[in-house]
Amino acid sequence: MKNSFLFCFLALSFIGYSQKKVLHTKFISDKITIDGNLNEATWQSAAIATDFIMFEPDNGKKIPDNKRTEVRIVYDNDALYIGATMYDENPDKILREITQRDNFGTADLFGVFINGFNDGQQDFQFFVNAADGQADCIMTDTNGEDYSWDAVWNSKAVITKNGWIVEMRIPYAALRFSGEKKQTWGLNFFREIRRDRHKYTWNFIDSKLGTFTQQTGILEGIENIKPPTRLFLLPYSSFYVNANSQEKTIGTLKGGLDLKYGINDAFTLDMILVPDFGQTKFDDQILNLGPFEQQFNENRPFFTEGTDLFSKGNLLYSRRIGGTPFYKLNENESFAEAPNVSLINAFKISGRTKDGLGIGILNAVTKNTPTTIFNNETGALRTELEPLANYSVLVLDQRFRKNSSVAFVNTNVTRNGHFRDGNVTALVWDLNTKKNTYNISGDFKYSYINDTEEKTGINSQLNFSETSGKFRYGLGADITTKNFDNNDLGINFETNYFSIYGNSSYRILNPTKYFNTFNARINMYSQFQKETGKVQSSNISFQINSNNKKNHYFGMGIDANPLETFDYYEPRSADRFVIKPTKIGGFIYLSSNYNNPFAINFNPSFAIFDETGRNSYGFSLGPRYRFSDKISLNYNFNFLRQNNNKGYVDSVNDDMNATTPNTIVFANRNVITYSNTLSGKYSLNSQMNFNLSIRQYWSYAENKNALSLQQNGRLANFMAYTTNKNSSFYSWNTDLSYSWWFAPGSQVSVLYRNNAAAFERNINKEFSENVTNLLNNEALSHVFSISIRYFIDYNEVKNKF
Repeated sequence: MKNSFLFCFLALSFIGYSQKKVLHTKFISDKITIDGNLNEATWQSAAIATDFIMFEPDNGKKIPDNKRTEVRIVYDNDALYIGATMYDENPDKILREITQRDNFGTADLFGVFINGFNDGQQDFQFFVNAADGQADCIMTDTNGEDYSWDAVWNSKAVITKNGWIVEMRIPYAALRFSGEKKQTWGLNFFREIRRDRHKYTWNFIDSKLGTFTQQTGILEGIENIKPPTRLFLLPYSSFYVNANSQEKTIGTLKGGLDLKYGINDAFTLDMILVPDFGQTKFDDQILNLGPFEQQFNENRPFFTEGTDLFSKGNLLYSRRIGGTPFYKLNENESFAEAPNVSLINAFKISGRTKDGLGIGILNAVTKNTPTTIFNNETGALRTELEPLANYSVLVLDQRFRKNSSVAFVNTNVTRNGHFRDGNVTALVWDLNTKKNTYNISGDFKYSYINDTEEKTGINSQLNFSETSGKFRYGLGADITTKNFDNNDLGINFETNYFSIYGNSSYRILNPTKYFNTFNARINMYSQFQKETGKVQSSNISFQINSNNKKNHYFGMGIDANPLETFDYYEPRSADRFVIKPTKIGGFIYLSSNYNNPFAINFNPSFAIFDETGRNSYGFSLGPRYRFSDKISLNYNFNFLRQNNNKGYVDSVNDDMNATTPNTIVFANRNVITYSNTLSGKYSLNSQMNFNLSIRQYWSYAENKNALSLQQNGRLANFMAYTTNKNSSFYSWNTDLSYSWWFAPGSQVSVLYRNNAAAFERNINKEFSENVTNLLNNEALSHVFSISIRYFIDYNEVKNKF
């Protein structure tokens, strides 16, 4: 009888949580001042959203009364107003680190999640921390949180004797909703009590389910508002001073305009005219000994903001646009100077209708760019031309039943004249059961290349997984034909294979005696060369991640390649392969609680190969210290040593009568890598920040003896090869910046940057000299820049005049 009563109670509790909460708002005509004081009379009569429920770690637990949260919403013809009171019996313990925009820092947090179409598909999320800092993002279940999206809105946070208060004004121009007379919006509120690492939401988010955006509450009462004219202009002006030992110091003045226009209630046009990416973060270059190019992060705001639609099918690698020229260098060649294909202009149109149809169009044009190429052995120079090119992406993504979608994607690159053109078309699907318990996803891609000859290829994958509960699993397979090529606007390394894979995981949904969170996962992957069936990859791994009661993080993993595999990429020659030995490796990581002023990360790893003397080991060590809510420093040191590593170094003729290279040369080598990074910030307030970023990198590969690749994939000693193919690459980068958000959406940025890099065949093992050799006027390049961007909202201008 007792158990029956308990079951009924739990069932009723779950039903109560699963029902959507409803908050009624009201129209106001009085002015509200955003000052963090809810002293206007209109706040006192507004309905209250309360009774928050824990999302993490103890999912479903009610918030304590002494930390209760009360939120009110009112609206007028121009904006939505949110007033939130976060009670705390120890207001002096509220964490409030000051950080730059979109960085929460070590601080308590309040957020509001709004879906103007109430379709469970996409939330616009706005956060304010206890230090009065702002963050915002677009959230979808498929792509998670996209903090590259930025809106213009007002907020103020104030610490009180009873906790803290947040007041927000979110203009309708920052939201998306229909033109219907009576509005019903999806709504949720979020609060994090940072010192406890406890996260709460107003409407219960059940962590057993594989969705976040569909578990929101309801906002009712908004009537007779119209979607505003969303026209924003961002004119900018920049001044650069460039200096180095090879060129005369010059100053350059630039100017341009970014434009955002709301075509209708769902779609937005973004356009850049005369783009300026001079203050973009530098790339972390490495010594790349592998057969594939190094992939860099996209740091240009236009190509990172609001790109969730364009990520469908993983066909867009936007660094292709205005990046390194597409033509390939021959052996022993390098660029005489850093190539930079200039972007003439770009625009994108994106949005989603109330019926769930998402449309994304991106187009960019780059200009003719001649580049000088240097032969490292002969000293000869040649010039190649990257022609005028048009890059375009089209995405049609239909969502249905709130949690599933089917998308059509096309990418196209057309180059002027008799140059290579590329086109890729894909069908992408992501299907979930009604209760979000199971998922089937996959895609089918077709590529067409028109170069010296026409080539077509396909790539396809299919995945099935359970996405809810403590135990979850997934299975999948994919296939890629030999001529599949999406590298004109995407990035892809491996072709001509098929693979099968699977995973299984276990997680706790509520804290235990020792853990707040705990999950264990096992993965298996096998890849086969499509034509011969030879095993190209065979891997099984096991990993544990956990967070204990003191909010320290611990993890470990074991990774094994139990079979010899056939690598068709490292030889850099068609239909040749090298046999790679079996191996086993592992790692652990420790990350102490960042709430403490001093915290540290430690991550050692190792790998042992079934080959005499071949192994690798390394570690990363990252102490960090928060001196105050304004000042912090983070340091990270990485070390990796690979003993008796085997890799490609050259292709030569060992037959005097041969007309083409007939011997592929590998090296038995030791590869050692060091890197040091230091980052720090000093925040005057949430609108003014100084940031420092320093990176020193050095990696070298010292060849012990040469090896020739045999036809059977084995390696044999090659005593006749004596060319020095050692590699040593070292670099230095420094960024010191000041940022001031002097008005909503408007910013002044001041940046000093220096950088230097060198590649050598002769290895100098004196660590200090590899640093100091770059820290002089002969090696360093310097850039000083000032940029001013001003945000102009058509609605604000219209109201003033």
